[in-house]
Amino acid sequence: MNQQPIDDLCLRLADALKRDPRGTQVPARLAEYASEHDDWRSMLHFSKDSYTRNLVHRCGPFEMLLLGWGAGHESPVHDHSGQQCWMAVLEGELEEVHLRSTPEGLAEGRSKVFKTGEVAYIQDEIALHLIRPRGGQPAVSLHLYAKPIDTCMTFDRVTGKPCEVPLSYHSVRGVLCEDDPADHVRAQFA
Repeated sequence: MNQQPIDDLCLRLADALKRDPRGTQVPARLAEYASEHDDWRSMLHFSKDSYTRNLVHRCGPFEMLLLGWGAGHESPVHDHSGQQCWMAVLEGELEEVHLRSTPEGLAEGRSKVFKTGEVAYIQDEIALHLIRPRGGQPAVSLHLYAKPIDTCMTFDRVTGKPCEVPLSYHSVRGVLCEDDPADHVRAQFA
């Protein structure tokens, strides 16, 4: 495998998270990468049906994914299984909407738009959230989860009822997952 800038980013992030598990250096490293590189394009796939989760790197301390957002796509309301999550916008604009559970269902909190080069941070103690592209245009984001996440909780927008959902990948390092995505992960990151 040829070393690309995104691979160098993964090495620097692994070192940064080893030295400081709180990830204080992560936002600056993601923002720097977002402003200077586009080698991620070779690993990104889109789908007309929903946003895509394209695995870039997975190791003990973290996993990194490229998410491809088509116009009109939206994530479900979800948590992050107790992990920290950073999102760098690589292209377009993404809106993040915070929500919280109440006895009556879900209540919306703040909404913020992130533009190309900006980095967002979320963890379960802050809020549940959903992500969607803005302006009727597609978008691309780079997500770093401090520990890989294999399942998360999604929440019904009306009732707030939670549901545990297994997570999978649309592609692994640019190779589409047409069968069991776990086979691709084992092959790439064994």
